[in-house]
Amino acid sequence: MSGTKCTRLNGALVKQVLDSVDSVLFDCDGVIWRGDQSIPGAPQVINLLKEHGKKVFFVTNNSSKTRKMYADKMTSLGFGVREEEVFGTAYCCAMYLKTVCKLEGKVYLLGSNAMEQELEAVGIQQTGVGPDHVFGKQNDWASVPLDPEVKAVVVGFDEHFSYMKLNRAMQYLIQRDCLFVGTNRDTRLPLEGGKAVPGTGCLLQAVETAAQRQAQTVGKPNHFMFDCVASQFGVNPDRCLMVGDRLDTDILLGSNCGLKTLLTLTGVSTVAEAEAHWESGCSERKGMVPDYYVESIADLLPALQG
Repeated sequence: MSGTKCTRLNGALVKQVLDSVDSVLFDCDGVIWRGDQSIPGAPQVINLLKEHGKKVFFVTNNSSKTRKMYADKMTSLGFGVREEEVFGTAYCCAMYLKTVCKLEGKVYLLGSNAMEQELEAVGIQQTGVGPDHVFGKQNDWASVPLDPEVKAVVVGFDEHFSYMKLNRAMQYLIQRDCLFVGTNRDTRLPLEGGKAVPGTGCLLQAVETAAQRQAQTVGKPNHFMFDCVASQFGVNPDRCLMVGDRLDTDILLGSNCGLKTLLTLTGVSTVAEAEAHWESGCSERKGMVPDYYVESIADLLPALQG
């Protein structure tokens, strides 16, 4: 690959890069764990970074868990993590509605119990979690009962997504003063064994199509997710490293926020894909090219143990 992008991070360069940063942001699935198993060496890397005085944070587009649920999972896998170091889209979405939108009213939520909990934790009420069964006949659907207190539609991962939910969201969004927010645009959720299921992006696109409106998304690669971390912990982007396994979310977030970026090959994206982006000459695609890559974040261990 031409240029200085996507350098293999090994040898003396590892210490050099780590010495140049005070904070490290990690994606979760495919980076520090896969499924319910930690990536070999990942807990030691996280814990040693902290011992070396680095601030460590976790940023995930998954909206199906609260911060506490993530922290509990990490603790059970051997990571020394505090709840406030975890930034998932359920939490970030609640913060966006509270601090940026200054929402006064309820949310119609296509999402999980975790999202409901994070909204309620910042004082925002919701309606919509759980199944929404067919109401009346087709002629009645445009007159489906709506809660007059709803001032925003929020779309996250919703295993109960249905035609009636899509219809209800559309009816709210026809009202132009109704806010429209999505957690993320990931179209697939990768599973172990090379399998995948549809992601939140598929649900969000369906609602956007029906409502003929575009949602504001808060998850990666939108800079709001980094802003959440930076505003609470005073993170300097010039001295921050973003570590992820996806070029279109993790690495692009880093590029969008002026962070150093590191791709790990234990998840979704490959070096070949990064090379294709670099060689395309397209500035937007170049934002998805990492500064460095490793086979696994365990490759950082020798520099941290030395």
